[in-house]
Amino acid sequence: MKNLEIIEAKYQDKYKIWIRFNDNSFGVVDFENDLWGNIFEPLKDISYFKSFYISEISNTIEWDNGADFAQEFIYSKLEKQI
Repeated sequence: MKNLEIIEAKYQDKYKIWIRFNDNSFGVVDFENDLWGNIFEPLKDISYFKSFYISEISNTIEWDNGADFAQEFIYSKLEKQI
């Protein structure tokens, strides 16, 4: 398994984020259907969703409330678009 790291992420539209990984794979990932459960509920507010950042510790996208998605999960969603 690769040691995946997100090196760049830009908000696109609605619940979509353009993401580039350290293996130079990139594309838009739609998280709209993944925002369920207590930790992800606040992300349904678009203005809060837009406040993501790349964690220097986990190398994935995170939000201030502790919500994050595993790099492997994001990568698998990205691969489905290729």
